[in-house]
Amino acid sequence: MSAIAQRYQRFAHAEAAGRSALYETLALHVAQSPDALAFLERLPPSRQQPNLLFAALRLVAGTPASTADFDHAIDQHASAIAEVMLTRTTQTNEPGRCAVLLPSLARIEGPIALIEVGASAGLCLLPDFYGYDWGRHTLMPPAQFFTNAPVFACKASDNTPLLARHPEIVWRAGLDLSPLDLSNAGDLAWLETLVWPEHQDRLARLRKANQIAQIERPRVEAGDLRQDLPTLIAQAPKEATIVVIHTAVLSYVAEQSDRDAFAASMIANTRVIWLSNEGLRTFPQFAAAAGPLYQDMFLLVVDGHPTAWTGPHGQEIRWI
Repeated sequence: MSAIAQRYQRFAHAEAAGRSALYETLALHVAQSPDALAFLERLPPSRQQPNLLFAALRLVAGTPASTADFDHAIDQHASAIAEVMLTRTTQTNEPGRCAVLLPSLARIEGPIALIEVGASAGLCLLPDFYGYDWGRHTLMPPAQFFTNAPVFACKASDNTPLLARHPEIVWRAGLDLSPLDLSNAGDLAWLETLVWPEHQDRLARLRKANQIAQIERPRVEAGDLRQDLPTLIAQAPKEATIVVIHTAVLSYVAEQSDRDAFAASMIANTRVIWLSNEGLRTFPQFAAAAGPLYQDMFLLVVDGHPTAWTGPHGQEIRWI
């Protein structure tokens, strides 16, 4: 079995199973399809991800109802799909992940200057504008956005520290290789297509978060987290506690040495507090210190210390 086929098989079992029946079926199909694998082999390795393929195909040809529809789309629209995959990246801006970041943010002495790397459209830069339902405790959106803001449901373990009020964020900025502009119809369509097809609740919450972002306009600069983050950190107000966050981003930095160098720089930087929310394979050194592993969850790490297991879309948090 080729490396690409193994990647899609792994995606089907580890990421899509139980979360998207369609993506699980399509990923298993791709792993066994000579035509689909040949199509992917013509693309650079960095452009062969399952999420990127499925979103690009849906953007060009609509959501396939079957593997036959998928094959037809690849056959009829290969060039257009490849063009999207070469010009777009997987920039899933899931604001629901704020529900698993907020318990850690609330433990940080404010006021906070919030910086997000891999910020996409900047929706996760606005955690203090949303509402949260952790099951045993609810934090409603601020009064001025009470009727319009999304309320994110997140199952929290009994030992997860929950908060009575939103953190005080006085400055915020994001960094992304190619920021999405929510006023651009093409960028907005791409952002919505990145939501998995069965996840209609996520899509509805995303649209509500987009409405807030259209008003607040979080600043997202174009740049590479490996090179341009220090410049952004230097711009933060001196009286604020600088917090750097990212979620499902560093996995797209291909070399482990680059990921490890970034982690080391964050831990060594005494000006910032670092919140990393990534899959297990992104930082294996932190996963090794986290106790029993949950292969289907992300690991939230604060300044190098494993802190919580989290659902990939912010749907659950298990405090360590």
